[in-house]
Amino acid sequence: MGKIKLNVLGISYSQTQSGAYALVLTEENGDRRIPIIVGGFEAQAIAIQLEGLTPPRPLTHDLFYNFAVAFKIDILEVNIYKLEEGIFYSKLTCYDGKNTINIDSRTSDAIALALRFKCPIYTNEDILERAGIVLEVEKETHSARVHSVRHSEPEESEVEELRSMSLEELKESLEEAIRTENYERASHIRDEINRRNKKKFSP
Repeated sequence: MGKIKLNVLGISYSQTQSGAYALVLTEENGDRRIPIIVGGFEAQAIAIQLEGLTPPRPLTHDLFYNFAVAFKIDILEVNIYKLEEGIFYSKLTCYDGKNTINIDSRTSDAIALALRFKCPIYTNEDILERAGIVLEVEKETHSARVHSVRHSEPEESEVEELRSMSLEELKESLEEAIRTENYERASHIRDEINRRNKKKFSP
């Protein structure tokens, strides 16, 4: 069965399970999306990598990555190969320079590692046919959209606070937010810094 490449579209609150998140994958050359329910810890591990943030201490997936790199083990690809009773099954294809080994993994962990190893994510037509959904942009409801990888949009008071700060103060606040593992605020600060840089260099 042919492999179909997937990309990570984003993470949103799960509309069906309290305290969980919906990780949304999309086929690279198509319109179908696969929503996968993941826990808060896994969602954070994925979101941090998507946001380009570096935690002060390695998370479990960072530790796995550092361990693998130290022993010259690479992950070549992630394959979501089976869907059974609503559960997605995945495997990691690992290579140590001589041998290629497939290792079973929870899909949420596999995606978090794929982002760190910058390796492709694949599935097959059967899973896309059964679990894939097509959301037309014009017809999407507010609850169906995947807005971003962060947990929420900043409050108006926080927006005003960040906009009143100097660039140096923003950078210091960003370091503090990352140091205290407040990744939601860190993403808001980073967005404000990016907004100013874009404005600075725009014609």
